[in-house]
Amino acid sequence: MYNSKELSHITNMQRIDAILHDEKFCYGLERIVALEHDRIFCRHDLSHLLDVARIAWIMVLENNLDIKKDIVYGAALLHDLGRYRQYEEAIPHALASAELAEQILPAAGYTNQETTWIVNAIREHGVEPQEQGQLARILYDADKLSRNCFDCAAQAECKWPKSKRNRTIVY
Repeated sequence: MYNSKELSHITNMQRIDAILHDEKFCYGLERIVALEHDRIFCRHDLSHLLDVARIAWIMVLENNLDIKKDIVYGAALLHDLGRYRQYEEAIPHALASAELAEQILPAAGYTNQETTWIVNAIREHGVEPQEQGQLARILYDADKLSRNCFDCAAQAECKWPKSKRNRTIVY
């Protein structure tokens, strides 16, 4: 999306905009929405991705962490993008999302180091990692906190262990 001359002039939030308009991102999101159309459980649409981004950013601010907003948003927007590949190809969504992020982030203006950091956090977000960096931990926690399990109509059918369910509106 950006050539090397343009990369030095783009703003942090332009990188987020580049992700939102990326062809692979749009395709993946469209597939997820179609595949989850009749799903009674939590969905993985743009609302979920933005909820995760906003909660993660609040966590960064409240904990005075040195993580840039476009890094947080980049990770959150891409963390579930591989869901459609999980549904269609049985590839674990965290791995599929990491693969897609490796393609999308550089085109959106992220450096190799930033891309690696975000991709590793996305790869780890599906399970509670034992030893993870700040970004991976925040992404994992924000993903869980974004779910309104306490108000879900499908609670009785949900296969998530009760220990993983979000029972509060604040962390």
